[in-house]
Parts: sequence; C-alpha cells; structure tokens
Amino acid sequence: MELSQETILHIAKLARLEFEGEELQSIQGDLEKIIGFMANLSKVDTSGVTPLIFMSDEKNVLREDEGFRTISKKEALQNAPKHDSDYFRIPKVLDK
Repeated sequence: MELSQETILHIAKLARLEFEGEELQSIQGDLEKIIGFMANLSKVDTSGVTPLIFMSDEKNVLREDEGFRTISKKEALQNAPKHDSDYFRIPKVLDK
C-alpha cells in the first residue's frame, strides 16, 4: 500500500513528530513496509484457531494482601515542619 506524504505528515502531527526531507522519505518507506506486512497477515486463514488469551499456561502465584499499620498518624506528623491535626502542610506549588 502506498501512503501519500500528506498522510505521513498528518500522522506525524498527531504523534507530535516532525519529519523533513530524506527522513520523511525513510519513514514513508518504513510505514509502507509495515502496512504491507499487516496485509499479508490478514490473508492467513485463522478460521479454526481459537483466540489466544495467555501466552503460556503459567499462573501468577500472588500472595494475599495483608494490611497492617506500621506507623501511626501522630508518629508520622511528629517530625513534620508544618502540619495540622491530620495532614502535612506544604507551601503552595501551583499558581492559579
């Protein structure tokens, strides 16, 4: 499939990329090869193939989450330079 330079420039704009001159020609050739490869894949008969959900039969062995308190709120706020009853106080970092 042949792509026009306008299509390549539109894709580049959407991806916030800039291509000029020889680089544009190179990207155009690469994208045409990729689309051609995908077109070849779509010709493969997959009617009897079940969709693959996982790449292997391995299962993740995950531990159960166990919540526990390591430090109290009072202890956490104890060394804070500024705080109120429940929260750390910090200088404003965002302007309006």
